[in-house]
Amino acid sequence: MLQIAFIRENQEKVIKALAKRNIDVTKTVREVVFIDENRRATQLEMDNILSETNKLSKDIGDLMKSGEKSKAEILKEKVHSLKEKSKVLSEKTDAYAKELLDKLYSLPNLPADLVPEGKTPEENLNIFEEGEIPVLHGNALPHWDLIKKYDIVDFELGTKITAPGFPVYKGKGAKLQRALIAYFLDKNTDAGYTEYQVPHLVNEASAYGTGQLPDKEGQMYHDAKDDLYLIPTAEVPVTNIFRDVILQENELPVLATGYTPCFRREAGSWGAHVRGLNRLHQFDKVEIVRIEHPEKSYEALEGMVEHVKNILQELKLPYRILRLCGGDMGFASAMTYDFEVFSTAQDRWLEISSVSNFETFQSNRLKLRFKGKDGKMNLAHTLNGSALALPRVLAGILENYQTPEGIIIPEVLRKYTGFDIIN
Repeated sequence: MLQIAFIRENQEKVIKALAKRNIDVTKTVREVVFIDENRRATQLEMDNILSETNKLSKDIGDLMKSGEKSKAEILKEKVHSLKEKSKVLSEKTDAYAKELLDKLYSLPNLPADLVPEGKTPEENLNIFEEGEIPVLHGNALPHWDLIKKYDIVDFELGTKITAPGFPVYKGKGAKLQRALIAYFLDKNTDAGYTEYQVPHLVNEASAYGTGQLPDKEGQMYHDAKDDLYLIPTAEVPVTNIFRDVILQENELPVLATGYTPCFRREAGSWGAHVRGLNRLHQFDKVEIVRIEHPEKSYEALEGMVEHVKNILQELKLPYRILRLCGGDMGFASAMTYDFEVFSTAQDRWLEISSVSNFETFQSNRLKLRFKGKDGKMNLAHTLNGSALALPRVLAGILENYQTPEGIIIPEVLRKYTGFDIIN
């Protein structure tokens, strides 16, 4: 959430910056400032009434002590009238505050200066590419055929148990999935991230805290009876560990990682590009989260990018890194790098990770602050990234490592799987 003081003092800058996302927020920004002015004016009137009430209460006490009861009664009537007026003003202030918060929740984060102009994914900036695309044998198959051939993932069984988009991993497929999770977590903890096991359901405050609500309400599974949401990513519960927390400056940075299943309705998704493991309603992901000093968050972002690069280098998968344009960035992000692995059998790039800096957008919602050496309170910067999302990594391994004899397991995973080929 953008800070109201910043909007009030930088209206044109906010409007211009969000134009990079291809949205015109002129009307909303003007409304935000107008509502805030009314709220502050009403609050000032309330404060003046409180001050006057306190003074009159003291005068009443003095009059009662001096025996001037009739004069005290007149002042009591005035105090009663002021309290009634204050009650009305308090209700107006609450209404203004709610209206203001709703407007602020509707505004996305400001893109960083380095974010390129653009409206569509085709306008994202390709900044790095590495790894040789393997030449497959003549009978190479896409992963949705490979999983049937080797009986390692069962979509029909998942549909029977739940619904389409909820696969069942079997045998060596389940072991490979578990191996990837363990490998990712080990890489993250070796890099200094503290591992957390977190709930897979969160309350409304948590979903608002990281920006999933109200922006992605239609994409989240919601239990209406208990008013809880199935998490779309571990970012939500892991980051909310630090909601309403005040850190000391010397406690920064905070590094956290966690594995969770993720649940997304993915409403409106269809077509060949979402076939097989390409897009699911339930999938596994290992996440990294950082809480940083504002002066060091972009250095940390580059460090996270290097960390994910190292994982993909060890998996020996061909990949590229994109800096997302304004029109393709997530609602809460100030800058995002997407990692994509090349699927040789599908002849296309598959997104496997997003690494983002949210600056103070999430921390303002979370009230996540740190106390500086000067004693002042500051909003921290939050960052997160997938390290990694499993379905498309698995699809990339199955397709790029396939041979006529079977699917070779990447060397770095063999100590986790206990086998070196699926055949």
